Amino acid sequence: MEISTNSLLSQSCTDATKRRVSYFYEPDVGNYYYGTDHPMKPHRIRMAHSLIANYDLLSQMRVVKPKPAGISDMCQFHSDDYMAFLRNVTPENQLTRPRDLSRFNMNSDCPVFDGLFEFCRISAGASIGAARCLNEESDDIAINWSGGLHHAKRCEASGFCYVNDIVLAILELLKKHQRVLYLDIDIHHGDGVEEAFYTTNRVMTVSFHKFGDYFPGTGHIDDIGYSTGKHYAVNVPLRDGIDDESYQTIFKPIVSKVMQVYQPGAIVLQCGADSLSGDRLGSFNLSVRGHAECVRFMRSFNVPMLLVGGGGYTIRNVARCWCYETAVALDVQVDERLPEDVYSGYYGPEFSLIAPASNMENLNTNKFLNGIKVKILENLSRLEHAPSVPFHEVENDMDVDEVWLFCQYPPIIKNIYYVCFFHFEDSEVTQIGNCGLTSFVQTANFVTGTYSSECMVNIYKVGTY
Repeated sequence: MEISTNSLLSQSCTDATKRRVSYFYEPDVGNYYYGTDHPMKPHRIRMAHSLIANYDLLSQMRVVKPKPAGISDMCQFHSDDYMAFLRNVTPENQLTRPRDLSRFNMNSDCPVFDGLFEFCRISAGASIGAARCLNEESDDIAINWSGGLHHAKRCEASGFCYVNDIVLAILELLKKHQRVLYLDIDIHHGDGVEEAFYTTNRVMTVSFHKFGDYFPGTGHIDDIGYSTGKHYAVNVPLRDGIDDESYQTIFKPIVSKVMQVYQPGAIVLQCGADSLSGDRLGSFNLSVRGHAECVRFMRSFNVPMLLVGGGGYTIRNVARCWCYETAVALDVQVDERLPEDVYSGYYGPEFSLIAPASNMENLNTNKFLNGIKVKILENLSRLEHAPSVPFHEVENDMDVDEVWLFCQYPPIIKNIYYVCFFHFEDSEVTQIGNCGLTSFVQTANFVTGTYSSECMVNIYKVGTY
């Protein structure tokens, strides 16, 4: 079936605009606190919820209090030892575990705070639960603004993110859907999600982000996936100051082509609000309306969709953005004048739902954007239409004796001890572990000082636990 950019009628909808929407919210999520000077403020989720409630949007959705994720849920992607660390570490005992803090990348960006593990369970549980609702076809759109923590890796924290709820949700969606599309409109590259699915064509990752001397430093336009996943990672590197009009001139053509050739069974849209104008850590120039246009556009395909949060560090703008995007998901027109709200003092002096853009310079010239668009559309044209690849989970008793090029990382393989040999021209390094090939590649990089196409990796199974 050819997919168009118009709203498509589904069995669950009586017209082309109505969608059944579920909204996952845990009232305690706003209580967690990264620290005084830390830019990540979970309180923004509570502020967004308050606006959503005062616009009377809750009555038009199915409101779900999520079940916290269990260890077994999170270990579908994350390593057992990393999850055990998060469960047991506290602000009081962290100084007795310096090696673990270093090993799992706990630092000023990813601090140990009171209730850390419960916070992770809430975020992950909500995204997993939302994905299950989509799989059960009880909803057309599911929302979890506490999710979207796209930097977390299998064995370590990164960029304010500890547990990658997005990867966990996608793994859940893959139980029903042959293909899942992940879209990321956070200003930072969605590196953790891309890395998890870099070698498969069952998940296409598409990230629109600032690229250059900027965290996490990944997401080059030539990073397109590997092996079976080649051309199924799409990176759209952008410059400072991009505005609503420029953003949509590249977002819509690329996403339209993706939908045409990939035809996903489900979509996960990461709505990081640090791409808004005036963000504390960002340097894009999108208005709330321009940011939400991405949600509106993806909604028009009428494919089951999970909306998650992400970055966003000017919290008055984050709350307004996610409230407005909730209204877009519901196809409800709301008054731009904010209703009375316990947090009204945050939104002055304009007291408007639509946080405007500024007059900052847009460094994304038409020539620059057209060059990116042409290159990405050419890559997408090389794809087979709607790939169909069987999906098999690798069991612990399966024989593993293969030679892989570095960076091939299958997230499904877990609970297996490997012995890994790195081969270079003048040296060989051996490591035994169970943290996935990405960690082994980091070791190779440490030894050689560079990534090299001359580096080969032999992985052999030596036992299970």
